Amino acid sequence: MVAVTQRTAFGVAGVEATERFDATASVLSVFTVVQLLVYAGLQIPVGMLVDRFGPRLLIAAGAALMCAGQFQLAMADSVAAGIAGRSLVGAGDALTFISVLRLLPAWFPPHRVPVLTQWTGIIGQLGQIASAIPFALALHALGWNTAFLSAAALSVVAFVLSLALIRNQPGGVVRAPKAGLQGGSLAAAWRHPGTRLGMWTHFTIQFPGTVFVLMWGYPYLVSGEQVSPGTASFLMTFFVAVAILCGPWLGSWVGRHPLRRSTMVLLIAAAMAGAWLTVMLWPGQAPVWVLAGLVAVLAIGGPGSMIGFDFARTYNPSSRLGTATGIVNIGGFVASLVSMYLVGLVLDVLFNTGFSDGNLYSLMSFRIALAVQFLVMALGVAGILRNRRKVRAAMATEGLHLPPLREALARDRRRRREEREGAEPNRSNADETGTEPADDSETAPDTGSEPDRASDGGSGPGAK
Repeated sequence: MVAVTQRTAFGVAGVEATERFDATASVLSVFTVVQLLVYAGLQIPVGMLVDRFGPRLLIAAGAALMCAGQFQLAMADSVAAGIAGRSLVGAGDALTFISVLRLLPAWFPPHRVPVLTQWTGIIGQLGQIASAIPFALALHALGWNTAFLSAAALSVVAFVLSLALIRNQPGGVVRAPKAGLQGGSLAAAWRHPGTRLGMWTHFTIQFPGTVFVLMWGYPYLVSGEQVSPGTASFLMTFFVAVAILCGPWLGSWVGRHPLRRSTMVLLIAAAMAGAWLTVMLWPGQAPVWVLAGLVAVLAIGGPGSMIGFDFARTYNPSSRLGTATGIVNIGGFVASLVSMYLVGLVLDVLFNTGFSDGNLYSLMSFRIALAVQFLVMALGVAGILRNRRKVRAAMATEGLHLPPLREALARDRRRRREEREGAEPNRSNADETGTEPADDSETAPDTGSEPDRASDGGSGPGAK
């Protein structure tokens, strides 16, 4: 939660940062792009480190780095000094999330991990509320220095609590062999198409919401759509509320329908593209209810992108789970930093050519600049489809054939109808929708070996 607060705090300080550092839109985007570049660049090294040293040490180190970064930003009065502070924040943030996810399979039974992964993300998103409301209030009422020093103090609390309370695994559990820092586990994790499917999943549906809440959403709402700062803060908070509400449902859906995870990912991507297209084609400024619909759909992308981590967990043994998680996590943030920078670059080009009529953040300029997201999303969807074909080809070689979704849904409806009529469902027609209870072998505790079967959604008898 504290890490997300530090990550998103700069997003509500865009106007103040423009004035403090006398920065253009593209220069301002560099602050967040560099932060995410550091974050993304450290994902794989951090994954290997957490496999080697455990989560507790890395979480504490991440809190210390974020404290230093926010303190540096509070004192900064130049672009270079500000970017240095955001780089430290990005490094500390990079150490945190992978390490927290690494704790889940050590402490909880496998069938609970998908839902608990969603709850981890949900609790973290409370940090977005902290940056959208109390941090923004402190920034406007008390000034830049006090607001960012207060943010730094939060990381001190996180540092103390992590050392005092976190343990890598329950007492009495036999420790798994520690992975080395060689590249073998990295290569093995990358070679599996399931890991790459998780990475492209995260790439495709995580970045639109990240771009919106971390950088361009608040300026777009206030300067482009001309909503009040209070309404913009409400919409940012609404973003978190929607993510909280839909996260557990998505986690339970993944548990019930393990072989249809990639289908859900593609549906979410289509919904986000449709929501942005609706707002961009709206004549004039969009009403608040339309903007709320956009925010709601973008919010689903956050918990939806967590499906990518479930792919990593399914296809990798515990000895390289951190490494695989790092590969997945790098996807969304690479897409985010590329999109953020391109949006700022297009805004500057439109301004310098006179298209914006002297208003850097005009509505039409924003709509044109934000349209670059469609290109990034198209690249991600292509990656999903390519690696899904490879995963399903591996299923076919092992005798697992995934029927068309239409046929699977028809079987599901037939089974439910039989249950309502009191008849015993025909279990011989059980299909890959996951509507039959999957047994624990699908997500059995890792023994350090490869999963028994490769599939879109799982391995073992639960994949039938």
